[in-house]
Order: sequence, then C-alpha cells, then structure tokens
Amino acid sequence: MIKKMNHINIVVADLEKSLDFYVKNLGFKEIRRSKLKGEWIERIVGLKNVEAEVAYVAAADGDLRIELLRYVSPKGETSVINSASNTIGVRHIAFQVEGIYDLAKKLKADGVKFISDPVKVPASTIKHDEGHKILCYFLDPDGVILELAEYIPPPRTS
Repeated sequence: MIKKMNHINIVVADLEKSLDFYVKNLGFKEIRRSKLKGEWIERIVGLKNVEAEVAYVAAADGDLRIELLRYVSPKGETSVINSASNTIGVRHIAFQVEGIYDLAKKLKADGVKFISDPVKVPASTIKHDEGHKILCYFLDPDGVILELAEYIPPPRTS
C-alpha cells in the first residue's frame, strides 16, 4: 500500500540553472545533492554508463520534494512536444500558492515564460472544498509545465 508521495523527478539540461530557477524564483530550498554512478543506478534506470548529478529541493512546508537530475551520460534529448499541454503522460506539476497574481507578475518580470495569465475556474465546472480556484501554467527552464494554483475561500455566512 502506498503511504504518500515521496518526490517528483525532473531531468534537466543544466543543474545549476534549474536550481537557480526553483530556489530563487519559486522559493524552494536545496536540501541535498549527490553524484550518481555505478551498476546500481544503471539497473534502476535501465541505461548503461550512467553518470549523473542530482539535487533535491523542497517546498516551504517540506511536503513536496523535487529531484532535479542531470545526466552527464548518457545524454538525453529535449522534446518540444513535452511542453504541449495535451501530450500523453505526466504534463504538469501544480504548486499551491497565496497571492497568485503578484507571484505571476514577479515571475514574468524575471523572464519566466507563461502559457496563461491566472484564470478563475468557473464554480460550475468543479467545486473545491477550499473555495474557488485560480490557476495558470508556466514553463521551467527545460520546458516542464508548472502550475500555480490558489484557492480563495468562500465567503462566510452568518
């Protein structure tokens, strides 16, 4: 039985550039770093001659860890199709935030590429216990789709 999410892996082209993005732009904290090499990692990932570097970052609450992994060898390839919202497979990672409009504005000023501005999800589409949802998509340095999501609590009734 699965107990909880452990981490999300993102293969990156430039580890330092990605660390800079997730730490400086999104407020994650770097918590661990290592080099990966040897028969054990080759067995796990199903590739030969693996040499990689990895850094873990965590969100402010510590619950979500992201594993940023750069393969020194064998080199991977970038596929533009992975940045399309309708490509089959894992398509985005959503981060719950407060102050979505200000954060989106700051990220845009820092040169982050956005797919959309923040959009309020119609209450008729889906009801969330936390209230109505505002969200937007943007891209990390490698074209991974990320989402900002903010929940606005419903007004209190007396």
